[in-house]
Amino acid sequence: MHFVEVAIQNVRGFSPAGRFPLKTGYLILKPPTADVLPLGSLALSLLFADGRGGDSSLVGSAGRSGKAALTFVGQDGMTYRVLRELGGSGSLHRLNPATSQPELVSTDTSEINQYLRGQAGLPPRTTFEQVYCLQLVMLPSRRPRKSAPKAAAAAGAKASGATPSLAAATQVQPAEDVPAAEAKVKVLEKELVTARAVDQLQFKVDELSSLIFEADSKLKGGEGLKAAIAEAEAAWRAAPSPESLGLPLDILSRVKRYPKAVARRDEALARLETDRDPELEDVSLKVPPLTKNRVFWGGLGAGVLFMGLSVGLGIVAAQPLWRYLALINIPAFGTAGWMALRYVDDLQHATRKGSKDNRKDARQKKILDEFELEDAPVRMAIKALNLESYEEIPGALEQKDLLGMRLGELQTQLEEYEASAEYQGAIRDGQELRAQQEELNAELSAKGTYVRDLREVERELSRLKESIALAKAPPVQVAAAPGQAPVPVDPLEDPSPLVLSQAADVLTSDMLSVQALMKDRCVQYLTALTDRRYQGVEWDREGNAFLLTQNSRIPVGELSPKDIDLYYLALRLTVVEKTCARVKRPFLLDDVLTGVDEAKLPLVARMLKHLGTLTQVLHVTAHPGFGQMSDGTVNV
Repeated sequence: MHFVEVAIQNVRGFSPAGRFPLKTGYLILKPPTADVLPLGSLALSLLFADGRGGDSSLVGSAGRSGKAALTFVGQDGMTYRVLRELGGSGSLHRLNPATSQPELVSTDTSEINQYLRGQAGLPPRTTFEQVYCLQLVMLPSRRPRKSAPKAAAAAGAKASGATPSLAAATQVQPAEDVPAAEAKVKVLEKELVTARAVDQLQFKVDELSSLIFEADSKLKGGEGLKAAIAEAEAAWRAAPSPESLGLPLDILSRVKRYPKAVARRDEALARLETDRDPELEDVSLKVPPLTKNRVFWGGLGAGVLFMGLSVGLGIVAAQPLWRYLALINIPAFGTAGWMALRYVDDLQHATRKGSKDNRKDARQKKILDEFELEDAPVRMAIKALNLESYEEIPGALEQKDLLGMRLGELQTQLEEYEASAEYQGAIRDGQELRAQQEELNAELSAKGTYVRDLREVERELSRLKESIALAKAPPVQVAAAPGQAPVPVDPLEDPSPLVLSQAADVLTSDMLSVQALMKDRCVQYLTALTDRRYQGVEWDREGNAFLLTQNSRIPVGELSPKDIDLYYLALRLTVVEKTCARVKRPFLLDDVLTGVDEAKLPLVARMLKHLGTLTQVLHVTAHPGFGQMSDGTVNV
C-alpha cells in the first residue's frame, strides 16, 4: 500500500489549493509556512471518517469550505480515491483497470470505512495512528504526567471500552483560576457522559455497519451470476440469426440441400453437352459455296458451249442440222440447275440445324436459373456471415442456440441462488440490521449534531484536573542521577504497551513474541540515538519498558523528557521496519524532530532513508538537511 496523490483546497497548513503527487521511497513534504502541517490528521480524517464533522478543524480560512482528496494503492493492487468535504460528506472511488476511469463505490461513511477495511486492506484507526503515524503531540514529553486525575481518566476510558491515545495537546501547566477550572470540570464531566453515550452508540452503529456489510457481501454473491447473465444475454442478442441477417428462415435446410443442387446442376449440364456433340459436329460442317461446285460449272459450261456451237455452225454451214446441238444444252443446264437446287437445299438444312442449337442454349439457361434459386441464398449467407465456405454456415448460425441454452442455465442458477435459505436469510438480516441502525442514528441525532470525540473530552478533562492538582499542590523535585536533569515526582506515561500491542495485532502474534522480534533492532536504534548512554531495553509481560545502563535498570517513565522521546522514536522506527516486512503501509512523520540535537539529524535522516527502502515514508519538515538525504521533495 502507498499514497499516490493528495489534493487539497483550503486545508490548514497547506497551500490554498493544489494537487501533489507522492512517489514511493523517502519523500520530504515542505510546508508553505511555519505553521504545523497536519498530514497525519488529514490522512486519518480521510481514511477513517467519523461521520460527525470532526474533520472541520482542518479547514484553513474561516467562512470557506475545505476539501481534500487522497489517492492510494490498496493491498489488493487497486487504486482508490477518497474525496471529502471537511466537516461534511465524502465519497470513495475506485479506478477501473479496463477503462482507466474512476467508478463510484459509495458515499456512505460507514460503508466506505468497511470497504476500506475489507477490500483495500486498511488496519483499524488506532493501529494506523499508533503504528504508521508519528505526530508531535504523540511524543511522551508532550503528554501529561501520571497522577490521580490521570489514573481516574484512564480507568474511565478502560471502563468505556475506548483505548486512550498517546496524543495530548500541550504540557500541563497549573491552573491560574482554580474555581473557574473546577466549574469547567463539571461541564466537561457532563459532556463526558454525553460523549461516552455517543461513543457507545457509535460503536453499536459501527458494529451494525459491519454486520450489514457482511449481509450485503452474501447478497453480492449473485453479482457474478448477474454479470455473467448480462454478458450472455448481450452475446445472445449479438449472435447472427436468419432474421437479423435478412436470410430465408429455411437457410439451414437450403445449406443441407446445396451439395445435391450442385451435383444436379453439374449432371444436367454434362448430359446436355453429351447430347449436343454430334449436332455440333454436323453444324461444324459448313456448306461449300456454289462457285466451288465443279459439276455446276461443268454443266453450265457444257450448255453454253453447245449453244454456241449450234448457233455458230448453223450460220456458217447453213445447215439446220447443226441447230440440234442446242438440245444438248438441256441436260447440261439441267445438271447445273440441279446442283444449284442442291446447294439451296443444303443451306436450308444448315439453317434448321442452327435453330435446334438455339433450343439447346435455352435449356442450358433454364438449368442455370433453377440452380440460381438454390445458390443465391447460400451466397448471401456466406457474405453476411463473412465466411469462406458454405460448410461454415451451420456452425455460425447455431451459436445463437448455444448461447440461448447457456443464458437459460445461468438464469436457472440465479433463481436457485436467490431462492436459497442463505440468500433469503441475508435479506431478512439486512432489513432488520438497517432498521436497528436507523434507530441508533436517530438516537445519535437526538444527542446532538456534533459531539466531540470521547478521547478528546477525556484528555481535556484529565489535563484540567491535573492542572488544578498542580495549582493546589505543586510537585516536589527530587535529586536526579548524576548527569541527568531533575526528574519530577510524577513519572511520564510509558508509551510501550500500546505501541507493542498494536504491533502484535499487525503481526498477528502475542506480546512476548513481538518483544523478542523487536528487541535487538530497537536497541540498535536506541544506542545510536542516545550516544550509547543506554545499552539495552527490556519489557515485562504487560509491555512496560526498562532501559539498561551499565549500573541501573530505569523504567521508561522515569527518564528525562528528551531521553523518553528518543526511546519512543527508536521504538516507532523499529515497529515500522518490522511490520512493513509483513505488510507495507506508508509511514507518516510530522515535524517531530524539533527537540533533537542538530548533530543527530543526519543520523535520523539515514534511518528514515533506510525505512524508505522498505515502505513509503512521508516526512513533513522544512529542514534543508533532510531534503538532501531524501528520494524527492514536494512543496505542499
